[in-house]
Amino acid sequence: MPIYEVEQYELHSMKYRVRANSEAEAISKLFDGEAEPVEGSLEFIEVAEDLGLPAEEYRDLTEALRALGVSVDEDVIPSIRSIKRVAG
Repeated sequence: MPIYEVEQYELHSMKYRVRANSEAEAISKLFDGEAEPVEGSLEFIEVAEDLGLPAEEYRDLTEALRALGVSVDEDVIPSIRSIKRVAG
């Protein structure tokens, strides 16, 4: 039986600490990579179902998923960034 790696879009949050003179400067420094992550603060929020593989571009996969009872709209295969066969 083949083995696949499936990459899924997920939303996570992470807290950072940064020295700054204002909230705006703190955010600017975060965007510039000048903030330090707070250890242990990474938190899963939810699966990002609005992002995914384009359903039209992956039409065969879309139809196979629907045949298995997986809900796939006309735009994207929800939350899937990539899938690759790695063995077998």
